[in-house]
Amino acid sequence: MTEAPIAVAMSGGVDSSTVASMLARSGHAVVGLTMQLWNQRRLPDLAVEGATGRCCSLDDVYDARRVAEQIGIPYYVVNFERQFEEHVIAPFVSEYLAGRTPIPCTLCNNFIKFDQFLEMADSVGAGQIATGHYARITRDAVTGRHQLRKSVDESKDQTYFLFGLTQAQLARSLFPLGEMRKSEVRSLAREMQLAVAEKGESFEICFVPNGDYAAFMSAYLREKGVAETHTRGEIVTTDGRTLGEHAGVHHFTVGQRKGLGIATGEPLYVISTDPLSQRVTVGGSDELLRAGLSARQVNWVSIAGLQMATRAAVKIRNRHPAAAATLYPTAEASSVEVRFDEPQRAVTPGQAAVFYDGDLVLGGGWIE
Repeated sequence: MTEAPIAVAMSGGVDSSTVASMLARSGHAVVGLTMQLWNQRRLPDLAVEGATGRCCSLDDVYDARRVAEQIGIPYYVVNFERQFEEHVIAPFVSEYLAGRTPIPCTLCNNFIKFDQFLEMADSVGAGQIATGHYARITRDAVTGRHQLRKSVDESKDQTYFLFGLTQAQLARSLFPLGEMRKSEVRSLAREMQLAVAEKGESFEICFVPNGDYAAFMSAYLREKGVAETHTRGEIVTTDGRTLGEHAGVHHFTVGQRKGLGIATGEPLYVISTDPLSQRVTVGGSDELLRAGLSARQVNWVSIAGLQMATRAAVKIRNRHPAAAATLYPTAEASSVEVRFDEPQRAVTPGQAAVFYDGDLVLGGGWIE
């Protein structure tokens, strides 16, 4: 019986290109698939000369096709623009307008790269999918449960964005780079003489040119014919003093210091935003500290659930050093209360709280 092919999600970058080449070189049947997620020319108001660091551009599709031809594998471009807009763009805009700070990369993983992509893999007869994510999958010998673990290269670890994966998705996924360091991946790409071996990193959200979220949302809403109403409001201190005005809470996120549009003799940070009153509250660094948080829509990845108070290390941002904490189950199975050993700075509604036991990802949820 012929081995079912592995569908590789090829973004045109060095990581996914190396994965495709590694698997093909090892004798696996490989099919390369590139997901067309967003038309970079759709909102011309946002065009930025020389914008760099974004994935999913036409150049990336060209690079992915070039690598597929180079290593001799079938290659297809799949249009997921409608699904991407429904599951990533629209929630991103609505969350920001509601005063929260969303993570589109996690939404994309949950609803596109490990959901829609698996369906597309089925259509080409693939038994498994492989991506260039830096993470590892193991299996609990006792329970048979698939486990998500940090990558060997912690500086590149992407498990924070993968907490929403299900057992069914993990069972069919491969992360070949999880045991490697980025420097080793780059060296291997050079050894295999891949066309993208020297290509730089993509580090920005693919649909937001140069990181200007507010400009993207304004352009997107204009295209949809939605008027931005009630966007102006006051900037106030925690003790009620009015310091100025702003053009909408979607310009701000908890912990932000720069770009507040006010001048005072002391450093001030965004403490909270209120979309109903359009009030942005600012204060000193100490006022950002929080003793705990509530997380909703929790997905337990490597364990079946939380039955009792459990110790964990909790990340509240991708680059946040995981903080020691205790997790408490609630009456709602999909929610959890977190109490930190030491107060943490800038706990931001809309971001993810991801729970670790060493390198094991217990699960994660969205910060209320």
